Amino acid sequence: MKTLILAEHNGIELNPTVLQSVTAAQFWEAPIEIFVVGSNINAVAQQAASIVGVSRILQIDAEHLAPQLAEDVAELIASIGVEYQVILSTHSSYSRNILPRAAALLDVDVISDALEIHADNTYVRAIYSGNVNATIQSKDAIQILTVHGNNFVAANSNNSQVEIAKIAVQATQYQSRWVSEARFESARPALSSAKVVVSGGGSLGSAAGFDHLLSPLADKLGAALGASRAAIEAGFASSDILVGQSGIVVAPDLYIAVGISGAIQHTHGMKDSKVIVAINQDPDAPIFQVADYWLVGDLFKVVPELTATLQ
Repeated sequence: MKTLILAEHNGIELNPTVLQSVTAAQFWEAPIEIFVVGSNINAVAQQAASIVGVSRILQIDAEHLAPQLAEDVAELIASIGVEYQVILSTHSSYSRNILPRAAALLDVDVISDALEIHADNTYVRAIYSGNVNATIQSKDAIQILTVHGNNFVAANSNNSQVEIAKIAVQATQYQSRWVSEARFESARPALSSAKVVVSGGGSLGSAAGFDHLLSPLADKLGAALGASRAAIEAGFASSDILVGQSGIVVAPDLYIAVGISGAIQHTHGMKDSKVIVAINQDPDAPIFQVADYWLVGDLFKVVPELTATLQ
């Protein structure tokens, strides 16, 4: 049997987490195929074909698949699912929207955000906001799962190209339809894969305070910006940079938390960072319990001084 990886991409290039998916898939020691869906995605398929350890690329390229609606992609996966022992992807909003649908169509369960793979059908995943690790065994004939990407080393790429099999499909009508998309363009690195992340919380007081205090620091460090739920709900930042259990899970080399108290839901999304620096005026803030370095002080004095020091 074979292993199938659902490839996340933006229509131009693969998401780097696909490389982590390949490493996770190598556990089964079976041929690995990558499933690339979209429109005008030859370049993406070629990138996937250069990943070491992959045996074949399945490319489904059609105009109606440009938005990669979950209904479309899930049905395509389900249509070929019986050919595979394992279907997986790294855990993200993209994969958790698609793979549970595919699992339902195939009448199997889905294992979400697996931290470790212990056997062909045994996994470890976090529960209770990351406070407990549970070992789960699946008896389904087809194992469908998302993996915690940062727990797996990225696979390498080279100049070789494996076979790219192009599959033709017909458009299908669903109750949902694509209307439009408004993209937010940023010169900063993507939050999910950034090496440095600067995140702000509700203590920043306003959207202007969030931007004026954190943006210069992030620019100096070449960092991505993140935010706690308190900052999002207060309207200080957009929801697409939410770090936490219900947002984006990050594990950068350096995570700087500014004015974030440290609710469990937030720390679950950043606790795997290599170095955590917390700046807060409350000496009893829970964030200090997971921080490697911390500073108690007035954010509006400390952060500008830190930024100036980096010049």
